[in-house]
Amino acid sequence: MTALENPVAQLFDDTALVEKIRRRLPHLFHYAERESSRAGKVGMEVGSLRERILVALLIYKFGRDAVETQLPITEHEVDVRVKGHSISIKTVTTKSTKKVGTVKAIWTVDAQRAREFVSNFQPSTDYLVAHLVWGRTGGLYFIPQRVQARVFSDLGRERYLKLPKPGTNPRGVEISKTAVHALVDDAETRRISITWQRPAGEYDPYERWVEYWRLD
Repeated sequence: MTALENPVAQLFDDTALVEKIRRRLPHLFHYAERESSRAGKVGMEVGSLRERILVALLIYKFGRDAVETQLPITEHEVDVRVKGHSISIKTVTTKSTKKVGTVKAIWTVDAQRAREFVSNFQPSTDYLVAHLVWGRTGGLYFIPQRVQARVFSDLGRERYLKLPKPGTNPRGVEISKTAVHALVDDAETRRISITWQRPAGEYDPYERWVEYWRLD
């Protein structure tokens, strides 16, 4: 690895950690769903919990001092830095296919802001993408910024990005399925295949808080 490469790529070469990710990540994402569920519906906050789980993985791998999490709110596309290298964390869930679907580029309900984002967009940071598909095989992907830039150049702005349809409730700008498929299939993208099986038994999201109340 050169000094310019993101150290997160090392994670994919750590054989023991790769096996732990395959075992543990489905369990942890399942617990995140239970923490975020009400009346059987998973709330949008599950995305933040999944992000924290992946940031915790980076802290486990590289140490707390190497992982910067307190970033300015103005850095919309950066979720975490590892040894000074920026990462945007994405999680996407699909139900009936092994192919990754669209990935959110930016969350916003402001249609004008979404259009401005598309007009000014250039790939600017590496991606860590978790593809979750319960009962099937998905994965964890590290997509370097240079791969994104190449696919963006090949497809063009209109095919790479997807604006919400007019008249719908806008929730941001997406990277299109065509672009995402090209990104995850690129030879330079690092990947870990994961079989997403839920753990056996029940999980009570309140139990750990009850345990804190039991402490003296």
